[in-house]
Amino acid sequence: MDKETAIIGRKKEIERLDSILQSKKSEFLAVYGRRRVGKTFLIREYFNYTFDFQMSGLANATTAQQLFNFDTALRKQSPLVFDSPSDNWLVAFQRLIEHLENKMHNERKVIFIDELPWFDTKASDFMMGLEHFWNGWATNRKDILLIVCGSAASWMLNVLINNSGGLHNRITQKMKIEPFNLRETEEMLLAKNCVLDRYQIVQLYMAMGGIPYYLEAIQPHWSAAQNIQELFFEKSGLLKNEFFNLYRSLFRRYDIYEKIVEALSTKTSGLQRSDISKLSGVASGGTLTKVLADLEESGFISSYSSLDNKQKNTIYRLSDFYTSFYFEFIKEGKYQGENVWLNLIDSPLQRTWQDFTFEQICINHVAQIKKALGISGIHSLNASWKGSTEEKSAQIDLLIDRRDQVINVCECKFSLDTFTIDKDYSEKLRGKIATFKTATKTKKSVFLTMITTYGVEKNKYANLLVQNEIIMDDLFM
Repeated sequence: MDKETAIIGRKKEIERLDSILQSKKSEFLAVYGRRRVGKTFLIREYFNYTFDFQMSGLANATTAQQLFNFDTALRKQSPLVFDSPSDNWLVAFQRLIEHLENKMHNERKVIFIDELPWFDTKASDFMMGLEHFWNGWATNRKDILLIVCGSAASWMLNVLINNSGGLHNRITQKMKIEPFNLRETEEMLLAKNCVLDRYQIVQLYMAMGGIPYYLEAIQPHWSAAQNIQELFFEKSGLLKNEFFNLYRSLFRRYDIYEKIVEALSTKTSGLQRSDISKLSGVASGGTLTKVLADLEESGFISSYSSLDNKQKNTIYRLSDFYTSFYFEFIKEGKYQGENVWLNLIDSPLQRTWQDFTFEQICINHVAQIKKALGISGIHSLNASWKGSTEEKSAQIDLLIDRRDQVINVCECKFSLDTFTIDKDYSEKLRGKIATFKTATKTKKSVFLTMITTYGVEKNKYANLLVQNEIIMDDLFM
């Protein structure tokens, strides 16, 4: 099977896997990323579902159940016969070693263990067994590729990748799998014979982001609105109750994580750490630091430095599109009734949501924006800004602060047609830019960059204000 055509996107990841396979030593690869992002699919497709040993952890299982799961997988994949069940993980991994040593081929032996964090049950010796397998056996060979995968990014990072015990610095490779960008989303939908135009693809992306599992459920013959209605609002909708699985399957103290994302959902432009603490009721200490780090590494939130680079002014935004949509429209049955989403089309509520969500899409596609501006090779700080003078205050959600002494102030507008800057809006833009220049005392040139769906109408206000234009198609580059 041609890996380039069997897998949508993931070109960098495929190149990494190609490189790892050419390695002259044993490799330990940790793959992590948000639930439903396609980690398992990527590994299985790349290796054509053929491994020297593979298994997956069980959610919420005991140590005895996990060991039984392991023994069952080994029994199915090995000709070796073991007289008794594995008493502990040291025995289990020793049996895996015997199975692999019994393999006759001289090629690299590939082991894939999925949902690794679920194996690490309370008071088990799983990490000791894994350490024994890798340090005591695999590193003494040149032909082993151990791939472990997990959605619980906190565990993958803190327990495995940054292990301070026997596996310290033993992970030779790590790979974070990100959601699809707009171009990859379009590729996946085209592969499903879905011929929605880009305006509708963006609408779908606003509700579910670039999560392959969600996109796979799109019905090709329906509009974006019809798909959203079916997936989110119908009683049997695939994503109607997804929120309850999402955080609870990843975090042991899921209630704290849910409080944080709910707090962030109340302010689309983002919150500083102190505000998150107040709104969520989570004290601003070590727990909050860990939860924010876990959520960001898992892909649910993003942090944006301020221009002054002060940690206290860092802005945190809810960047997971599904979670944002859930709090805005689904939580506690906010909007119910037959065809509820179809009836919201072009309502003020939906238009406001689309504007704010389009901003997040633009923030997630800064690389594409820079490419369209012709500044891909110029180093930049992508930041948010909030400040004031004695007369006015202003907030800018996306600044591209460039090393060539230019700052792009980005304004993002989602509309069904060409966007028009009228007198009132032009005065608002002038005021925002003037407040920014005065408050920051910047000596750099400030370029107003309009990012819209179909461009900005040429009139006297636009001609005087706008230095750069980016359209929706540019975000698909």
